[in-house]
Amino acid sequence: MGKAVLDLQNKLPLARVVYASATGASEPRNMIYMSRLGIWGEGTPFRTFEEFLHAIEKRGVGAMEIVAMDMKVSGMYIARQLSFSGVTFRIEEIPLDPTFERVYNQAALLWAEALGVFQQAADWIGLESRKSLWGQFWSAHQRFFKYLCIAAKVRRLVELAQEELAKDKCVVIGLQSTGEARTREVLDEKDGQLDCFVSAAEGVFLSLIQKHFPSTKRKRDRAAGSKRKRRPRGRGAKASRPVYDMAGVIRISDDSSTESDAGLDSDFHSSPESLVDDDVVIVDAVGLPADNRGLLCPPQRDPHGPGILERVERLKQDLLAKVQVLGRELPVNTLDELIDQLGGPEHVAEMTGRKGRVVSRSDGTVAFESRAEQGLSIDHVNLREKERFMRGEKLVAIISEASSSGVSLQADRRVQNQRRRVHMTLELPWSADRAIQQFGRTHRSNQVSAPEYIFLISELAGERRFASIVAKRLESLGALTHGDRRATESRDLSKYNFENKYGARALSCVLTTILSQTENKVPLPQGYPGGDAAFFRDMKQGLLSVGIGGRESRSGCLDVEKDCSITKFLNRILGLEVHKQNALFQYFSDTFDHLIEVDKKEGKYDMGILDLAPGIEEIYEESQQVFLAPGHPQDGQVVLYKITVDRGLKWEEAYTRSLELTGPHDGFYLSYKARGNKPSCLLAEQNHNKLFTVYKPNIGRQSQLETFDSLCRKFQRVTAEEAREPWESNYTLSLKHCSHTSWNRQCRLVQEGKDCVQGLRLRHHYMLCGALLRVWGRIAAVMADVTSSSYLQIVRLKTKDKKKQVGIKIPESCMPRVLQELQLMDADVKRKNVQGQGYPLPPPPALRPLSLPCGPGEVLDLTYSPPAQVFPPPSPFAFPLPPDPTPTPSGLLLGSPNAPADPAALMHQGCNINFKEVLEDMMRSFNAVPPPEPTGALGGGAGIMGVPGGGGGPERQSVIQFSPPFPNS
Repeated sequence: MGKAVLDLQNKLPLARVVYASATGASEPRNMIYMSRLGIWGEGTPFRTFEEFLHAIEKRGVGAMEIVAMDMKVSGMYIARQLSFSGVTFRIEEIPLDPTFERVYNQAALLWAEALGVFQQAADWIGLESRKSLWGQFWSAHQRFFKYLCIAAKVRRLVELAQEELAKDKCVVIGLQSTGEARTREVLDEKDGQLDCFVSAAEGVFLSLIQKHFPSTKRKRDRAAGSKRKRRPRGRGAKASRPVYDMAGVIRISDDSSTESDAGLDSDFHSSPESLVDDDVVIVDAVGLPADNRGLLCPPQRDPHGPGILERVERLKQDLLAKVQVLGRELPVNTLDELIDQLGGPEHVAEMTGRKGRVVSRSDGTVAFESRAEQGLSIDHVNLREKERFMRGEKLVAIISEASSSGVSLQADRRVQNQRRRVHMTLELPWSADRAIQQFGRTHRSNQVSAPEYIFLISELAGERRFASIVAKRLESLGALTHGDRRATESRDLSKYNFENKYGARALSCVLTTILSQTENKVPLPQGYPGGDAAFFRDMKQGLLSVGIGGRESRSGCLDVEKDCSITKFLNRILGLEVHKQNALFQYFSDTFDHLIEVDKKEGKYDMGILDLAPGIEEIYEESQQVFLAPGHPQDGQVVLYKITVDRGLKWEEAYTRSLELTGPHDGFYLSYKARGNKPSCLLAEQNHNKLFTVYKPNIGRQSQLETFDSLCRKFQRVTAEEAREPWESNYTLSLKHCSHTSWNRQCRLVQEGKDCVQGLRLRHHYMLCGALLRVWGRIAAVMADVTSSSYLQIVRLKTKDKKKQVGIKIPESCMPRVLQELQLMDADVKRKNVQGQGYPLPPPPALRPLSLPCGPGEVLDLTYSPPAQVFPPPSPFAFPLPPDPTPTPSGLLLGSPNAPADPAALMHQGCNINFKEVLEDMMRSFNAVPPPEPTGALGGGAGIMGVPGGGGGPERQSVIQFSPPFPNS
């Protein structure tokens, strides 16, 4: 589609183009069709789109914010959205039921066993290429545990829905998977008769074994019915050979292929990062049940003998039997269970793409029924269900991908059901675009109340994988559409984004520590059963059981896989037992946070658009300097601001805050030791993590948290009356004097004639605003030269007089160089402009008289005048002119420069004249030029534009009427 849009623009070079989209571009590469924006090309910072894309992806989300901001400043971009006033967002983390946790652990163990059985069967039959096998295996693995993750939240969702209905609200539930495919399979197996609800998770597992279990039958079928040539048995196609060691560990090495399994079936439109053929898979025989250990023996010499085939078939049947036993405890289809527990189809409006459903009857039986109504297709059934919901006949609506666009479910003023909508997201879409579309069903114009959004996320650590995808896309979407990555995030959803460079580094560190037994500075999760040794043993065994592990090195350690991505890691750990996956994810998350903290301390962390002084209202604009910036088609400008921030905390505000504190150790503290004959004073507030947030009179909120022990070593608890005098004294003194002067009555730096800002209330900051994309490279180069880092921090603020600013923060150490660079740039632009004005201009076109076919009392309608292009200043209206040296072409009312005499040529000439502009210029000329003496040519001074003339003949009046599209005339 993008190429078609590009071709259309290339074929219409003179057309005016407007790009209109509900979600813009969720990724920079999706902007390729927007070639008319002027971001890349001749006269711009980027010569080609490839250069633009490389620069944006290199600098990440921060660069996307700059692009959107620059387009807004240039007036080429508008990103309008509904007000979010009244909209609430909430993350509901759902604890696991003990019964569900037990079933989940059983399923994880069975999948680990299935991995070993698949490996053994593939080896026994000498399966050469295993890429497709493992692709199907891990795709089914992901879908199975995705269904379990969704099922873990159903019980809590029903409780929340009933609570909201009791509050006179209505509920909209969003999900993606309907489980219809498995229901249809069971229906076919039982000849159209069902006596119980169907488990989608069980169906995924059974289908994998029945259709993709390693077998020689498929090989024979392919050989008999296909002319495909057999691959030569070289190094890349040799059969895998198992290697046995004393510990009962099987190492299976298959070098048949190195291709990835991208593009295989996946519910999330992302490749199931599965094992490839050259992976080394470690299967611990101890991890399998005792009755299966005997199956793990060296194969017979004849890989296709009847004994081997029987053993492979027995492996398959045993595994099927175990899955069927587990299936009795697996949760049933989520959508059917939701409808059943919320009152049945009579009370729930289902807007999905499935054609049938399983329902409970009044007599307690279960049956399959079609959703189709007489004479209606599924799409029309969904519209009928939507009407019932909007009329208030049904107060619960369930929407899937089929209803994620084109359906309005808001509390519309025009419908009967005006209850407030509570939108609960049971299953997040894989794409931010689709997430925005689904969220927009309940938040639209003309609504009487804003919706509430509740995101349900279970305590299963692996489910962060699904939230991670949407969080990453929402950040990118917000950066490109609103110039702020936080514009589209939903409160705490951004904390689930691990798909960035810190996630990759944290994953590499965790896997190296566990598999290769290297040292890690991050402490292990506390309270793991068995201590640190048990943690490493269980995590290593768990990673191997889900196919994450490299080749064994000479030292006996396992090398880390080079291609193990965040997506693959979070997909696979879903197959671990609950306590193991939570402990492993906690270790990964702690490492992730540690790496970010290190980069923050070193000034390397990109935090997006930051508030320059969060929570502070005393912000003032002290000065500004304007500089011209080169651009195409016109120059832009940037403004350098000097901002003053008063970060002090007044006594009245501190005292009011102290009255709201409820902790046993919250309150005012005075230091034991006095500095400058006065003790230091602070206000401490305990957080949930047992650390204290500290407020001081001179700096306000302290960024570093304090422990209770550190407070008690230096400070003592006092009353508000005791703290008032030291607080006010420190607040007043810190306005102009640094902490050294307050403590020692003198400061060495001040005595040397230098500035000291230690402990001062006032802080100065420098911001560069305006057309930032045009100066991005210049400023980054200066920053890299001064600070050894080209990172530019984007900040925003709101001054005391309610003026908002967004721009690049310039460190004080870089100010001299940045100012010099801006001055040189400004002088260069002005010099080019002056040189351009000195060029010889073309001679003005000859003036021609205005000839309007409008007699006295007539009306000339100029409604459909063509748009203006270029037209010379007209002569004063109704005054004598010298004779025109050139004849006026036939058929032209208004002359145009260089008009061809050939009428045929006139048909192809782009002569676009805006009559409104012409007449306005005439009126301005008429008002500016004094009227001449009456001449015989005018017959005694005829009236002009409705002004009566004197002396000669009756009054003449002509009316020129402007109709739309001139609404302001």
